[in-house]
Amino acid sequence: MSKKSDISSPDNFLMLRAMVGIGALCGLLIVSSYEITLPRIERLRAEALQEAIFKVIPGITQTRAFTYNNGAFVPANDESDNRIYAGYDSLGVFKGIAINASGQGYADVIKVLYGYDPEKERIIGFYVLESKETPGLGDKIEKDPVFLENFSAMMVELNEQKTALVNRIVTVKSGSKSNSWEIDGITGATISSRAIGDIIAKSAEQWMPAIYKHKDVFKDIKNE
Repeated sequence: MSKKSDISSPDNFLMLRAMVGIGALCGLLIVSSYEITLPRIERLRAEALQEAIFKVIPGITQTRAFTYNNGAFVPANDESDNRIYAGYDSLGVFKGIAINASGQGYADVIKVLYGYDPEKERIIGFYVLESKETPGLGDKIEKDPVFLENFSAMMVELNEQKTALVNRIVTVKSGSKSNSWEIDGITGATISSRAIGDIIAKSAEQWMPAIYKHKDVFKDIKNE
């Protein structure tokens, strides 16, 4: 008859102590690695965002961050999620706004950045910041030239009161686009392309009226 294991025996105690020690060491290494690599991760993320801003607002050479507080846009001095980015050319002329937006895709949350020209009331650029959509299908939202062309001059016209969009942005079946506020979807990536339409539509409805109302704030690059 086998004997029951006795945790109080010297051999078992030593084994348990070793296991606890190894676990604590592994935990310490994980935390230390995270703390060491976090600044680099944040720096790379900031650099990627800056590059994306230049892609979604054509012709700019400099940017400024703003945040929306108490019904007004002011220069941003923190890393809040409420930031938008104004872009200017080499002469300091205001060219547009870059806006973060996110929403559920097919596989996971999709994060995008898009450009908006409040003078023309058009979306003028689009870039996928983060996506885990299916390779070869859903990831076409990042590189399909026909799909990306949707965002070169997409109408986001406001009503007479400048309080809401005249037409809500929608994704339509591939090849059936007939209006500039529609997104021509991607065959084989229907869910992902529709998700982009929903993400931008929701974001535009939130941001466009406020940005248009305060567009003069962004025109003076010296505004502090």
